[in-house]
Amino acid sequence: MINEISALSSASSTDGLLKTTSTTRYSASAPDMGGTAEVSAPSFSEAVSQVSNDAIEKIKHGEAAAIAGVDGQASAQQVVEAVLAAESTLQTAIAIRDKVVSAYQEISRMSI
Repeated sequence: MINEISALSSASSTDGLLKTTSTTRYSASAPDMGGTAEVSAPSFSEAVSQVSNDAIEKIKHGEAAAIAGVDGQASAQQVVEAVLAAESTLQTAIAIRDKVVSAYQEISRMSI
């Protein structure tokens, strides 16, 4: 199941509409620094994609630790730590999803 979510995540990150990079220019305030420096920041879609990929990896690690624990290859402490980290990540992802759905519903109720 996690592999299907990963495939969905990689499909959404390759969408042409979402792939943008933003470049911010900061000018130096001190005269001896001379000029401007370019700082490239990831776009919102890239940041969301990275966070979702990290969450997927943490959940996969929790599943692998649980399987290793059943096989006797991992200690109970390692299994509990990995599963609790995966559970925390999943709860965070669900909370973010709920906020996004709530924001979408609020926007859809606005009269134009």
